[in-house]
Amino acid sequence: MKFFAPFKIAGRALRRNKMRSLLTMLGIIIGVGSVIASVSITTGATKQVEDKVASLGQNVVTVFSGNFTSGGARGGWGSAPTLTVEDANSIKKEVGNVVAVSPEVRDREQILANGLNWNTQVQGEAPDYSQIRDWDVSSGGMFTDGDVRSLAKVAVVGQTVVDQLFPNVDPIGETMIIRNIPFKIVGVLAPKGFNLFGQDQDDVVLIPYTSHMRRITKRIFINSIMVQAASKETILQVQADINALLLERHKSAEQDFTVRNQLELMQMATATTRIMSVLLGAIASVSLIVGGIGIMNIMLVSVTERTREIGIRMAVGARGTDILIQFLIEAVTLSVFGGMVGIALGMITAKVIAYTTGWPTVTPFAWIGIACVSSAAIGIISGFYPAWKASRLDPIEALRYE
Repeated sequence: MKFFAPFKIAGRALRRNKMRSLLTMLGIIIGVGSVIASVSITTGATKQVEDKVASLGQNVVTVFSGNFTSGGARGGWGSAPTLTVEDANSIKKEVGNVVAVSPEVRDREQILANGLNWNTQVQGEAPDYSQIRDWDVSSGGMFTDGDVRSLAKVAVVGQTVVDQLFPNVDPIGETMIIRNIPFKIVGVLAPKGFNLFGQDQDDVVLIPYTSHMRRITKRIFINSIMVQAASKETILQVQADINALLLERHKSAEQDFTVRNQLELMQMATATTRIMSVLLGAIASVSLIVGGIGIMNIMLVSVTERTREIGIRMAVGARGTDILIQFLIEAVTLSVFGGMVGIALGMITAKVIAYTTGWPTVTPFAWIGIACVSSAAIGIISGFYPAWKASRLDPIEALRYE
């Protein structure tokens, strides 16, 4: 019974001043609510960016051609043709922990089909492309290695191309014209939507890279090479091995290619959301600090108002420790209840924002725990000095206080 006595006394004190208690909790409610809402928004934004990066493929390392220096002129990746199909084949054969490779050739072309025309991205790829990009074929199938070897005139199209050229028509088996060359549609890619850079991923036509290079563009170099590592843990090693292999193969005075991995893209893409998360968290933390100062202020006022009450309690046997615990319990109660209401308010705010704006929001459970612990800590820190001051009152002087 003695254990629960301070809690009962603290509860009675808080109930006697309901409005003051509510206003005192308001700072904590706003602070915790702001933290939870801001974390939910930034976590949702980060997850959306990560999903966009993941839509580009799984464990992907990409090799771009090509840096160059000529007559004082210099250029970065993509400014000179330096990669070949042989480079891609060497990576597949000689680099460990590589499970799929696709040489890439890209051009925009005006294509004709079904009495309609559409300008789209025509990509020459290997059959491994769908595995690297984790991109299913919703109907039909992907072209094969045999199609690559035979320079087959076959194509797999994205959903946007289907919508533009084959409205209300099954495109499988239909023919499209690319530079006066007929290509038979053998598959339709599952919709992927827009990528991280705002490009419609479904606005694409895939054909064997050999057909693109020999039949359409008559080129000998490729734009890039997509490589899939065996796991996330092996990406950096695969990147280093590809870099070493191509340096040996090209034997150029300087590196005439660029190797990038998906982890680097993820870090660059999430940098903005991390900064936003820190800024919003800092702003919300100020609200928490203000709430803690508010609790300390009210508790100090409470000590002054209840000086005589404290003197009577100490006169009938209450120790300084008992007074200290009572006032700490009051401060922590205000903080914890304010924190719980703030958590609920923050989650509701995040849901309302998600509903009204369409932004994804995710509330990490870890942050709910952090908010609870923070609320209790604020109560202890802000309530300690007033509680200590109350426990140090002289009983005789307290009884004389008017």
